[in-house]
Amino acid sequence: MPTIDAQPYEFAFPIPGTALIIIDMQRDFLEPGGFGEALGNDVSRLAPAVAPTRALLDAFRACGLPIIHTREVHRPDLSDCPPSKRVRGRGALRIGDPGPMGRILVAGEPGSDIVPELAPRPGEMLIDKSGKGAFHATPLQEVLARRGITHLIFAGVTTEVCVQTTMREANDRGYECLLVEDATESYFPAFKAATLEMVRAQGGIVGWTAPSAAVCAALRA
Repeated sequence: MPTIDAQPYEFAFPIPGTALIIIDMQRDFLEPGGFGEALGNDVSRLAPAVAPTRALLDAFRACGLPIIHTREVHRPDLSDCPPSKRVRGRGALRIGDPGPMGRILVAGEPGSDIVPELAPRPGEMLIDKSGKGAFHATPLQEVLARRGITHLIFAGVTTEVCVQTTMREANDRGYECLLVEDATESYFPAFKAATLEMVRAQGGIVGWTAPSAAVCAALRA
């Protein structure tokens, strides 16, 4: 099997059984006027992840490997949004409130879209999720099993919330997981750094980490 120069040691992956999962690269999180900013965050901190994620997309597309995009969104009636989630944080705007890009984190609104640079192409799966983890109340497990996927390469935002949650869900389900270090970001740099350390600690208790250049190099090889 090909390998990626990773931490805590090289990551071996089968070409037919590997997929890229890009978590929640949405306008509501990355652009001014969305949910991220409504919570008081500096959304510009997420921008550095866009170019490395696009490089991964290009590499996976060139190899014809599966690509899965996720979005955190809710139904317009918010029936899938627990009240505890909606009221938490006491931000200027809550989930479902009208904002500069439409209703916050609501399916079909402009803010829920993937940023244009990373927009899914025909044939790439787009999974909408109501929780932080992409396996919760979604068909992700069935999709991966049907396609014989055993290894997952992760990118997206935010590192310590939806990305880490999904990685841990995948780990519990037996998937081998690698988080691409520069293709993920957090509003809090210390939280990203801590998550990377947690993922690869104790011999990779959750998974591996590697820069996008190493992943792309392995795919080209």
